[in-house]
Amino acid sequence: MSVSIAIVGTGPAGFYAADALLKQDADYRIDLIDRLPTPYGLIRFGVAPDHQTTKNVSNSFERTAARDEVCFLGNVEIGRDVSLDELRGLFDAVILAVGAGADRALGIPGEDKRGVIGSAAFVGWYNAHPDLRGLDPPLGTEAAVVIGHGNVAIDVARVLVKTPGEMADSDLPDYAGAAIRASAITDVYLVGRRGPIQAKFTNKELREMGRLENAVALADPAQLPADVGDLEDERERRIKPKILATLKEFAEHQPDEKPKRVRFQFFAQPVEVLGGESVEGVRFERTKLEDGRAVGAGEFYDIKCGLVIPAVGYRSDPVPGAPFDDKRGIVVNEDGRVGDGLYAVGWIKRGPTGVIATNRPDGVVVAKHVAADFPEGSKPGRETLMVLLQERGVRAVSFDDWKTIERAEIEAATPPAPRRKLATIDEMLAVLGQD
Repeated sequence: MSVSIAIVGTGPAGFYAADALLKQDADYRIDLIDRLPTPYGLIRFGVAPDHQTTKNVSNSFERTAARDEVCFLGNVEIGRDVSLDELRGLFDAVILAVGAGADRALGIPGEDKRGVIGSAAFVGWYNAHPDLRGLDPPLGTEAAVVIGHGNVAIDVARVLVKTPGEMADSDLPDYAGAAIRASAITDVYLVGRRGPIQAKFTNKELREMGRLENAVALADPAQLPADVGDLEDERERRIKPKILATLKEFAEHQPDEKPKRVRFQFFAQPVEVLGGESVEGVRFERTKLEDGRAVGAGEFYDIKCGLVIPAVGYRSDPVPGAPFDDKRGIVVNEDGRVGDGLYAVGWIKRGPTGVIATNRPDGVVVAKHVAADFPEGSKPGRETLMVLLQERGVRAVSFDDWKTIERAEIEAATPPAPRRKLATIDEMLAVLGQD
């Protein structure tokens, strides 16, 4: 009897797990389950809309989904439509690959004010995530502060200041494009706790900021060291000098070169969000490095702004029915094993670290676990799940259905945009002739 396997979550971690399982010399039937009608997770909703080449990895995922052994079931939510315990009863193995879609808190006074929007939420908004269609960020402010020095922070700043022409070949949704065009933002501050050598963005992403049509990238020369110093890591010895060189180019720019400015600031940590019910500014404490850690120097300054976007990391939400480590924001697991027949891969397993391909090894490890634990199958899997969903009135979306939705998005686009995203589940199901 085939081994029945359910993978919950169809982002990179879920697809890499499916691919690793298919490479095993075994008789597997794999169901890829997602609470949204659309597959690909982070590829669709996390990658910046103007970075279309990064999304090309979904082509290999599509080939995986098209395999005879694989079935995609979208619009099926664990905990709402079927419980995890029920799923474990129907499938020999269940693999959790639900990612980390929640924002990590800053942990400072005032971060609950209107106008503080975490980067996960903001990125989801400009990527047409159905949960975030109604976010309505306050863009009628001249200044925005992005807290963090990773690639997500740079993505957010770049999308805020790019011209419509620069975004023409992106899949930025219409509502977000209109809101950004009408925005009053002229200055975006990118502020990080540590120095330029410790920043997490890549030079490729950083250099993009120096080629914007309508915004100039700025850095304070006083915050830039003469060189990168002694670095133990070989990779850092290779890439950090390039990053420093790019920032030194930014330090030569003048604020009035272009109508908008992206200001890179280092050695500052947020201590309070200022204002009444809504954001009016952020108070920062200058920092210094001690043994690689940023510690407060006791000197403070304020940046006036009406929008604050913390980009300080993501965390996973608990999965109903699975043990959860709330402090670390992951399911409790040992090398991907959560319980009998229950496994985890990707960010829900180890936290939100790395790039898309970093999730691949997790799939390889779990595939080996499944092969060792289930030389043969004993549970019904897909057919019984489909009957259960039908009895409960759940409209499961197949991969063919998804392709119909995708075609509708492509046909509705105005070239050179690759697609015009449908931003709500109702819109997606309407394409399929469903209320």
